[in-house]
Amino acid sequence: MAPVPQLPPDPDDAPEDYVGLDADTAAERARARGWTTVRALPPGVVITMEYLAGRLNFEVVDGIVRRCWKG
Repeated sequence: MAPVPQLPPDPDDAPEDYVGLDADTAAERARARGWTTVRALPPGVVITMEYLAGRLNFEVVDGIVRRCWKG
């Protein structure tokens, strides 16, 4: 059996705090809080489901974050 990888911890931050912010402000705040990758996505876009430690995803509608999740 392969060893379980030791992933670096995500920043101590709550993704729900980004909902309602404009996308630029949310991205700046996320990077300042330690997220290494921040991506803004339109609703319904097809993305891979692999987990990437340190990544924060935003679903953005009309420039506003509507949903946010780690990985």
